[in-house]
Amino acid sequence: MRFPFWFLFLLALADLPARAGYVPREGDILFQTSLSSQSLAIQLVTKSPYTHCGIVQIHQGRPMVLEAVGPVRLEPMEDWIARGKGGAFWAKRLVKADALLTPKAVAALRTIGRRYMGRPYDHLFEWSDGEIYCSELVWKVYHQALGVELGALQPFSSLDLSSPEAMRIAKQRWGGKPPANQKLITPAAIAASPRLTQIFSR
Repeated sequence: MRFPFWFLFLLALADLPARAGYVPREGDILFQTSLSSQSLAIQLVTKSPYTHCGIVQIHQGRPMVLEAVGPVRLEPMEDWIARGKGGAFWAKRLVKADALLTPKAVAALRTIGRRYMGRPYDHLFEWSDGEIYCSELVWKVYHQALGVELGALQPFSSLDLSSPEAMRIAKQRWGGKPPANQKLITPAAIAASPRLTQIFSR
């Protein structure tokens, strides 16, 4: 069956965000400014535009993103990008990825990632496996699969919780301030890891 030119052109446009200068590879970590209700609070707390992140997997030649948003799931990369603010995103890759992300390592990332599929989102940002948030998923998959720590965990007390947006979220979820000594990993902390290098931004 032959498709008209206009149809093929629209298909190419739909796929453009995934291909405009970025060639995804298994294990890449993508960051974006999400449009979720907590996104602004995360930006203010971490002083960073990174409010959501996920890990690239390639399935039958198609790039997907393993993410924790609601249940942990795989999302087509072009759809994941389109959900972010203005379609902007940042791609980071493990330093010395050619040597470290061997077929065995990639298989380990996939195996660990599958263990978390379907887990609900952790709105309290606790360090448990029953529920999980986006940057926690990325950190744990890399750590459990490869022994790589991407960024340092930090206590809530080290974050700036003074903004009205942050205080609103804290009151909704904890009835006040979150536990000061509870440690978490933020998208900004992962993005700042020296184990990663930025390969693309848009």
